[in-house]
Amino acid sequence: MGILSNNLANKLPVIHVVMVAVVMLSSIVYGAGNFLEVFEPTFGGSRVRVFGPGNTQLALTLDRGSGSGFRSKREYLFGRIDMQIKLVPGNSAGTVTTFYLSSDQSTGRHDEIDFEFLGNVSGQPYTIHTNVFSQGQGNREQQFHLWFDPTLNFHTYTILWNPQLIMFKIDQTPIRVFRNYENEGIPFFPKVQPQRIYASLWNADDWATQGGRVKTDWSKAPFSAYYRNFNIDTSINGAWRTHDLDANGRMRLRWVQKNYMIYNYCTDWNRFSQNLPPECKKYGV
Repeated sequence: MGILSNNLANKLPVIHVVMVAVVMLSSIVYGAGNFLEVFEPTFGGSRVRVFGPGNTQLALTLDRGSGSGFRSKREYLFGRIDMQIKLVPGNSAGTVTTFYLSSDQSTGRHDEIDFEFLGNVSGQPYTIHTNVFSQGQGNREQQFHLWFDPTLNFHTYTILWNPQLIMFKIDQTPIRVFRNYENEGIPFFPKVQPQRIYASLWNADDWATQGGRVKTDWSKAPFSAYYRNFNIDTSINGAWRTHDLDANGRMRLRWVQKNYMIYNYCTDWNRFSQNLPPECKKYGV
């Protein structure tokens, strides 16, 4: 998973926002998939709990002993993956909930596509951390706050990955698009290594909340996050294969990035004092 250094995390502003609930209609119908058929635990033992009719819901728990996680049994090379998640409520400072894709990390040259949800003290917004790795190289972080409280209800988080782009969506609203500019001499894009779907809940209070200044309050433990209604589309004729932003998608993306983006690696001249990553020029920076 992509982790910002403490120095970088300390640069990120602490922003107080008013949570506004926005109802977005989805064109996707989410089936209640069986977690036991598609996924397997990675750590945490009994802290990974599958329940509900047809094993259609999953809870991850973090306590002083351990966090927990799961992954898909299969690997996927491109596709659209949707997961509905309800994040840790209340004082979630120090906790990190994740939903991401990753190839085999033991090679040292892995690919990865990250959603990470950095908890905060009660009343402060979650930070949504996104990152992209290619051949073991990352440092492509963008971070956002949300226009709703992600702990009150389930919301749909989407990673759409095709040979042309990676799109991060929340309730069908695009928040980030990372494009493949290989044909223009910029080879940074994950496109060869198949990846598994991962999710986890763990303690990262050395960096996760306000640069590590706010620690996990273990008196609030155990902490739990909930997953349901996953959708994995790798079909040959799936719309994901050629999906891109339409006019409405471009408008929504601009709205999110104008109002809720709190960090963009492509504008961090302190971090990249010599040269910004090459794709930043293509993004208009």
